[in-house]
Amino acid sequence: MDMGRESRWEKDAMTVEIAFALVTAAVLAGVIFAAAWALALVLDLSGSTGRGMLVGGALLGAVAGVWRLVWVLLRFDEQRRMGH
Repeated sequence: MDMGRESRWEKDAMTVEIAFALVTAAVLAGVIFAAAWALALVLDLSGSTGRGMLVGGALLGAVAGVWRLVWVLLRFDEQRRMGH
């Protein structure tokens, strides 16, 4: 077997880590958006204020989701390079 290639186990580990990163990023984004939506409902915001709260929640959720995705994948790559 060529030493420069990943083993099947390493490929499977990468696939699992990518799936974990995607799922946790989506959950985090969803929770943040749901919190903004709930806050808009609780405060009885309507019109442009309510829409602004939802857009802000969506943007914050998207940013947090991307941050989570990148952080998990970078952490995995760092551990993989160290041989863990």
